[in-house]
Amino acid sequence: MIEEILPDSVIAVDTREDWAEVVLSTAEEASLGQAVDKRRHEFVTARGCAHRALTGLGLPLSSIPTGPFGEPQWPPGVVGSITHCAGYRACAVAHARDVTSMGIDAEPHEALPDGVLAEITLAGERIWLGELMHAEPAVHWDRLIFSAKEAVYKAWFPLARRRLGFEDAMITVDPPRKVFRTRLLVSGPLVGRKRLTSFKGYWLVRDGLILTAITVPGSRKISSGPAGFPLQIPAFHSG
Repeated sequence: MIEEILPDSVIAVDTREDWAEVVLSTAEEASLGQAVDKRRHEFVTARGCAHRALTGLGLPLSSIPTGPFGEPQWPPGVVGSITHCAGYRACAVAHARDVTSMGIDAEPHEALPDGVLAEITLAGERIWLGELMHAEPAVHWDRLIFSAKEAVYKAWFPLARRRLGFEDAMITVDPPRKVFRTRLLVSGPLVGRKRLTSFKGYWLVRDGLILTAITVPGSRKISSGPAGFPLQIPAFHSG
């Protein structure tokens, strides 16, 4: 399902069930530590998705341990992102020549717990959130903005290697096009010779889930966007 909001150059694997047959490498097992069963099931199945995605990309099976900040450590020349929530696990990978960075996120399609919205949003975001929650109440827009900011962080971190707070990114949503845009409120890293100042992403609500995805194009132009539609290049703006 996540592949619907990713470019054709990205290989995605997802599942609604946990996989018991996944064999982890020693490094991947070490990343788990003394995890409880719930965390273990999420991690193992998500790594299984990652293993299959790498194979789908035409690469040999590789270990994907966790880095010092909890990030997946991909093989050289590979860009990827992993997500999991209740009842869903997914991974997306691409060659670095096609995608410079990527972030995917999955969340249950339900309202955020009380008090969370105020912690993750800016005043300007709460204006359009209120309007959309009134106009289209079938969508949990509060959870969607949370998911979008999670995807933003996953795309940001491999490029910047530093924290990005919820207050450091301003999200706007285009409901008819299923697009969200992010304006960074802090200085972004250089991507090539250009300063990263924003992201463009896509979102999908289906089967009790909210899915969000961002891809930053690589050195080789991506030919198409989600579902074969033309992708605007670049997917970020420079300043």
